[in-house]
Order: sequence, then C-alpha cells, then structure tokens
Amino acid sequence: MGTALMIILAVISVLLIVVVLLQESNSDGLSGSIAGGAEQLFGKKKAQGYQAILSKLTIVLAVAFIVLSLITLKVTA
Repeated sequence: MGTALMIILAVISVLLIVVVLLQESNSDGLSGSIAGGAEQLFGKKKAQGYQAILSKLTIVLAVAFIVLSLITLKVTA
C-alpha cells in the first residue's frame, strides 16, 4: 500500500512540475511593472483559455500532492 502511494505521489509531483513549467510568466520586467503594473494589481488581465486550464490544473495537482503526502506519511509511519 505504501509503495503504491509513493508511486502515485511521484507521478503527481512530476505532473505538477510539468504544468507549472508550461505556464507563461506574469512578469514583464521593469518596464512592465512601471507601465502595466496597475492592470495586474486590479486583475484586468485574467487568464483565459489554455492558461486558465493550466492554472486550475496546478491548483488540483497541488492539493492532491499535499493530501497524498499526508496520507503517505500516515501510512508509512
């Protein structure tokens, strides 16, 4: 049981890394912080389409990673 949980945890962690790396950066550098910083602050640039899916998938995988980590810790202890 513990080995299966660790394998699932490893797969979820790799998927989480891949999904985070696929997301585009929110920083525009120094010029973006001066010119367009207010838009990001007040949320005028919302994620749409592909980026929204990646954002939601990141949240789901992060929660699954945390829950599985705690379950694996409880089972193997």
